[in-house]
Amino acid sequence: MSPAAPVFGHTTVLLAQAVEALVQQPEGIYVDGTFGRGGHARAILAQLSPRGRLVAFDKDPDAIAEAQALAVADPRLAICHASFADMAAELAALGIRQVDGVLLDLGVSSPQIDNPVRGFSFRFDAPLDMRMDTTRGETAADFLAHAAERQIAEVIRDYGEERFAFPIAKALVARREGGAPVRTTGELATLVAGAVKSREPGQDPATRTFQALRIHVNAELEALEQGLAAALALLAPGGRLVVIAFHSLEDRIVKTFIARHGKEAYDRRAPFAPAQPLKLQALARIKPDVGEVRANPRSRSAVLRVAERTAVPLAEGVQETAR
Repeated sequence: MSPAAPVFGHTTVLLAQAVEALVQQPEGIYVDGTFGRGGHARAILAQLSPRGRLVAFDKDPDAIAEAQALAVADPRLAICHASFADMAAELAALGIRQVDGVLLDLGVSSPQIDNPVRGFSFRFDAPLDMRMDTTRGETAADFLAHAAERQIAEVIRDYGEERFAFPIAKALVARREGGAPVRTTGELATLVAGAVKSREPGQDPATRTFQALRIHVNAELEALEQGLAAALALLAPGGRLVVIAFHSLEDRIVKTFIARHGKEAYDRRAPFAPAQPLKLQALARIKPDVGEVRANPRSRSAVLRVAERTAVPLAEGVQETAR
């Protein structure tokens, strides 16, 4: 008999606050853009009536397997093995043209971090993978094996906000040219520790580099921008956009997107034309309370933002009955 697969725990961050902000119509259609281990999805389903629907997305095959098991037990749930960036096409294939709410819980999940074979953490020595979808794309090790020194440095600087990005990139390329490219998380963590001259108290020198490579390998910021645009196009008037971000790069994109669509737009080429009405109204910015941070330290950097789709006319050819 083969050994049972390891079980990795996950505590859903800002669970009650996110679901309360999202579900305004129990009979509505909702999107969970990142199923993870189903914490938000189960809580959303608990708030829906028998006529409500939830469509859950995830790129991680392990998450999809768990989601499919839940969908067997609850026919209100549909599963898409895809990025939330592709939600418009995936929902259209299900015959859905409008939704009443979209939830995006960004970043990497605890089971992904805690599973050594996934290569997300410097706490374990394992193959340097970092892909959320292990069925496609190049690994972090593959990227480091061919990328130019400047490209590596820019990824680490821009996505990790690492001030020692160029010394780290130089060390990585020197090791590669010496015939021993970095292939494991332990090798990368050791190399970074030698290249970083100082670090904030309590933070491992490799933290920012690991974050940067993960974001790059999974194209997380590009997917976020695409997902936000898709969500805005899909939301019915009064529908809610709820996003939980865990670092400043993500939260900045979300904050800017809501602010940009929360203003009346004027066409400079037609100064006397009426302004295009705002599309989103910011409703809330929520941080975990002291109790949640104490119980789950990984929640300490989380920021939940809530915005509501304003009551603007539907695009030509789109009818609410198409839902």
